[in-house]
Amino acid sequence: MKAAVLYANEQIIYDDYSMPTISPGMVIVKIHTTGICGSDVPRVLKNGAHFYPIVLGHEFSGEIVEIGDGVSDLHVGDRVSGAPLVPCMTCEDCQMGNYSLCKRYSFIGSREQGSFAEYIKIPARNAVRFDDSISYEQGAFFEPSSVALHGLRVNNYCGGYDVAILGGGTIGIFTAQWAKIFGAKSVTVFDISPERLELCKLFGADYSINPIMDEYEKDRYAYVFETAGITDTMRMAFEIASNKANLCFIGTPTSELAFTPQLFEKMNRKEFVLTGSWMSYSAPFPGEEWTLTAHFFKTGQLKYTDDLIFKRFHMSEAAQAFELFKTPGSVKGKVLLTN
Repeated sequence: MKAAVLYANEQIIYDDYSMPTISPGMVIVKIHTTGICGSDVPRVLKNGAHFYPIVLGHEFSGEIVEIGDGVSDLHVGDRVSGAPLVPCMTCEDCQMGNYSLCKRYSFIGSREQGSFAEYIKIPARNAVRFDDSISYEQGAFFEPSSVALHGLRVNNYCGGYDVAILGGGTIGIFTAQWAKIFGAKSVTVFDISPERLELCKLFGADYSINPIMDEYEKDRYAYVFETAGITDTMRMAFEIASNKANLCFIGTPTSELAFTPQLFEKMNRKEFVLTGSWMSYSAPFPGEEWTLTAHFFKTGQLKYTDDLIFKRFHMSEAAQAFELFKTPGSVKGKVLLTN
């Protein structure tokens, strides 16, 4: 088969690659669409891969073309998205259903062959079937949607309160949507990009605010979700949280973070709860983060439009696609690779 193979830093080449062979408990999926995740960028451009050569990619959808022995609940022709985590299933965290916290995990697209290829072999339990009404491009958004929903789960979210989303990227948009689906009194998205703010309103945000240009209320929001991984928004979360609020950091920080004593004291004085969120899994594996994504995409309550997509490339143009990320801030939305 053909795959976009990363041979060294910045050397991603569309090349011949070994076709996966079926084994018990596994399925082979013909990849239709795969997204480039923000975590893929440093793997390609910043020498961040675990080893070389490697086929990256973990946001994907496709069609099952072969079934291994022992697999009874999936069939050839099923349309599926792939959950990329491969937990050990035997450690204490896995036994408690905390698969994201497994210390002996593997991961499709970083520790083993990923979806920047024509075909991929994955465990049958990692294949999440979806309805024919859901496009393959939409199927490639299951992973970011599930990351957003996992943030709500670990933040003990319930409806009826004002919610703030810091960051209007793909994860932020899905976090806002999930908050609305589960009954938020209001959802406010904060971002400095006018285009992203307009897009968030299109996807159901009640308010969109540029914190540099616009006035906003502090001490207001009962639920705060930081999705950008930016130092300024992480500090801002402490300011806008209400008394007894629930704060969740979904975004992955990329620089050192420090708080003034006065700002950090707000956690004491407001008695808010601060938690992190990592990946997107719960019991039974891969969890309701994935099954509810399939359900609410089918009903249309979880909205999807082409506005989420920045550019599309054929898999053979993977190197060209990654060139876009060399200019900070130039990529405004999801970049997709297709077969």
